Amino acid sequence: MKLFVNDEEKHIEKDALLLHDLLLENGVENPDTVVVQLNGEFVEKGSYRKTYAKENDKVDFLYFVGGGRYERFNY
Repeated sequence: MKLFVNDEEKHIEKDALLLHDLLLENGVENPDTVVVQLNGEFVEKGSYRKTYAKENDKVDFLYFVGGGRYERFNY
């Protein structure tokens, strides 16, 4: 089947693939740290092991990264 993962076309030798397995196949070591959109809709993390990506689906992996700068002021 053909899928679009993060806007990149991928070909997979299956008719459907669990989102959890798709994450692992794309190098995501801990699927719980990623938010997934399937065809523009957010998927609950608890559903990754029961939601399938199918032919021509668009899947996006979203990562949230913290950052910034902390300064301590002594007055």
